[in-house]
Amino acid sequence: MKTIGYAARDTSGTLAPFTFDRRDNLAANDVVIEILYCGICHSDLHFARDDWGMTQYPVVPGHEIVGRVTATGSGVSKHKEGDIVAVGCMVDSCQTCDQCGAGDEQFCREGMTMTYGSPSPDAEGVTHGGFSKHIVVREEFVLSVPGSLDPAKAAPLLCAGITTYSPLKAAGVKEGSRVAVAGLGGLGHMAVKIASAMGAHVTVLSRTPDKQKDAADLGADAFLLTSDEAAMEKATGGFDIIIDTIPVAHDINPYIPLLDIGGEIAIVGQIGPLEEPNAALLIFGRKKVTGSFIGGIAETQEMLDFCAEKQCMPDIEMIRMDEINTAFDRLEKSDVRYRFVIDMDSLAMADA
Repeated sequence: MKTIGYAARDTSGTLAPFTFDRRDNLAANDVVIEILYCGICHSDLHFARDDWGMTQYPVVPGHEIVGRVTATGSGVSKHKEGDIVAVGCMVDSCQTCDQCGAGDEQFCREGMTMTYGSPSPDAEGVTHGGFSKHIVVREEFVLSVPGSLDPAKAAPLLCAGITTYSPLKAAGVKEGSRVAVAGLGGLGHMAVKIASAMGAHVTVLSRTPDKQKDAADLGADAFLLTSDEAAMEKATGGFDIIIDTIPVAHDINPYIPLLDIGGEIAIVGQIGPLEEPNAALLIFGRKKVTGSFIGGIAETQEMLDFCAEKQCMPDIEMIRMDEINTAFDRLEKSDVRYRFVIDMDSLAMADA
């Protein structure tokens, strides 16, 4: 099946129109989706520019996908033509290992198949993502979008939503939990909203005061200026969990004293080296530094249902497909409040 998308062809990360093939010999469990909206994640920018040294060009990014089912394989039972569905960061896994059996397909022992940039039986030999008009995904990795969710706003939930929901759930966050969020970007603003919807008391941590109003508008109960030594001292032991969404290398040591006994810092932003933590700060308080990825398929569906019930949705800025390179430049400068979403109807108009 011929489709069109926007692809990066080299490490400049510049995206341009790209025509390619999706598989049209459908397997029994395949679902064909016309993509309506696709969110833009910082990972898309990193991958387009080969910042992680794993990109195979050309690459079509995009893993925050919401679309409409247009066809199904003969064995598909969960989705039908016309359904509004979603696809996140992965489109396949072995389905037989202990991790897949436990609902943690993201940790598949054989390696999950990413929505873009993974080996694929498709004509291109590699998966291509949601910056395109169509995608074909096996039924087990297609999610249902609740009718009460705005489809455009649902798109960023497939990455930013589950990336922050998963560690909050794993930590047992509930009514009265004390949650701090470091970094108030695409991930951070969803961490604030989801933790608040879970009933937690939420504090935003920031080096400068310029995001204090935004934090309050997003539902945060408090704001802690990390450059204020007196305020930091006063906040010692004040949090059960800190969700660290900062996407660049940074020093986590100033945050550790903020944790109560047994508290944890969950790293979800920076993929790569961090400043070395001071072990003494961890030992004297049984504190933990953990990492969290996305969630499995069942947990991602649970997150979508939770966000629908709580009407917990991201703040988005809609763009056309042909504005993607400008959006990438703005994303690099943190010039977005708080997530770009591409209206994929614009792809046909831009390249007709």
